Amino acid sequence: MASSSNSKARHGRIRVGVGGWIYAPWRGAFYPSGLAQRRELEYASRHLSSLEINSTYYGAQRPESFTRWHDETPEDFVFSLKAPRFAMNRRVLAEAGATIERFLSGGVLKLRDKLGPINWQLTPGKRFDPEDYARFLELLPGEAEGRPLRHALEVRDESFCTPEFVALARKHKAAIVISGDSGYPLIGDTSAPFVYARIMGTAQDHPQGYAPANLDLWARRALAWSRGESPDDLATYAKPLAAKAGRDVYLYVISGFKERNPAAAMALIERLGAS
Repeated sequence: MASSSNSKARHGRIRVGVGGWIYAPWRGAFYPSGLAQRRELEYASRHLSSLEINSTYYGAQRPESFTRWHDETPEDFVFSLKAPRFAMNRRVLAEAGATIERFLSGGVLKLRDKLGPINWQLTPGKRFDPEDYARFLELLPGEAEGRPLRHALEVRDESFCTPEFVALARKHKAAIVISGDSGYPLIGDTSAPFVYARIMGTAQDHPQGYAPANLDLWARRALAWSRGESPDDLATYAKPLAAKAGRDVYLYVISGFKERNPAAAMALIERLGAS
């Protein structure tokens, strides 16, 4: 980021991480050999600036787990959460209200100031039903127990590539997840005071997961978003929003050749730190 305080004030905060932190092939590659598994979160949170928690997608976590995760990570660290599949894997999304309430009251707020966006991920093939999706978005609260909430919408069907969907996301100040380097549709429209990107193209033949030119490209895009701008090389489906003072950016290296994801995330952090 730029070094002057005035320049920093015009930028949002860029956080870069991976999905989860417990993955056996990272031991001896990302994690030092011999590091106790109970210290892996401590280690990861000091080399990355955010993590996306995947376990919340599969089932409820104990409230004390969120407290422990909060306490084991640095003061300015942030977690994003995958919303529960029981809310998202249903025919009628507007019927997810009870599941959403249980999720938000089940301990996630114990992350306190380290609670970042919640990623509401649809399954591939779930098509855009404007009425149902609008009713679903009405169920996502803007705050819980006095704490502001940020919502990210990850859609995985071409039927969402419409101005109507972008308008709905903007109405609710929810970010449309940028699904980069994947087989899923990429919707590059900004729709919230923050940007949430998941890039999925790491490969085994690159020591840092991506070729240097691709790492440079994603770093440039992240910087543009942080300035309130929109990269001009991503497909969009609605009129661009006017540039703002800055947007926070959450960028996660997900899927692909997972063994390389921490290396790619750290390479992006290095590039962004030199910008």
